[in-house]
Amino acid sequence: MALVPGTVSPTRKVPAHIARPEYVGRPAPAPYTGPEVQSAETVEKMRIAGGIAARAMEEAAKLIAPGVTTDELDAVAHAYMCDHGAYPSDLGYRGFPKSICTSINEVICHGIPDSTVLQDGDIVNIDATAYIHGVHGDLNATYPCGNVDEESELLVERTREALDRAIKAVKPGRQINVIGRVIESYAKRFGYGVVRDFTGHGINTSFHSGLIVPHYDSERATEVIKPGMTFTIEPMLTLGSYDYDIWEDGWTVVTKDRKRTAQFEHTLVVTADGAEILTLP
Repeated sequence: MALVPGTVSPTRKVPAHIARPEYVGRPAPAPYTGPEVQSAETVEKMRIAGGIAARAMEEAAKLIAPGVTTDELDAVAHAYMCDHGAYPSDLGYRGFPKSICTSINEVICHGIPDSTVLQDGDIVNIDATAYIHGVHGDLNATYPCGNVDEESELLVERTREALDRAIKAVKPGRQINVIGRVIESYAKRFGYGVVRDFTGHGINTSFHSGLIVPHYDSERATEVIKPGMTFTIEPMLTLGSYDYDIWEDGWTVVTKDRKRTAQFEHTLVVTADGAEILTLP
């Protein structure tokens, strides 16, 4: 059965002492004009932000079970980030009303937590980003709810593997398109679609810096990877087409054929010989 929107609860409060990103209360963020290569100090701050986001995601994921609403997941992640001095980056970003994204089954990304009740056999993605010390840390993962069919289990497992393979492909001197080439070639082995219009991105003091990291082999992704660059890789694989529709809420992206999709994400910093994950719990 196809998903339908639920009821969105009132906006959750963030304690006044927690610093807000500059875009909160504004229709859009200010364009990022800084470098993609970050200082060691900024990277260390991102490691702190990434750790908080990762633990918030884990705490929310512990609740995943039939009968639980996605709004309950949001409440847990929101409380964890605030309790640890971080602002939930999603909250108020271009008007997004909640603190995490929860994307179920055919929802590719940007699902809004609401009164939707998780069902046995669902798969649900939690996307959490924390802002602290002036920087962001962003990750997501897809989880089973109850007893999940084998096709969905394999999709989730292989999407995680696609991310792992892409991270291993990151090397200074290579072009960004090596990431998408690795993901797409792996996904094609199983006949999966690879979502094109939603990508990885540069991240630092800016939630989205302007750097684009496609998950397919794009001829335009020719920027050379350099040590100190910070960005996300977040492949979205589908059981069918990568074409999509967007709900009237302006956020929720669903596969056009309503077949299932999975996603995994980490924030990375490029090192001298590879990449380090900054979003570990």
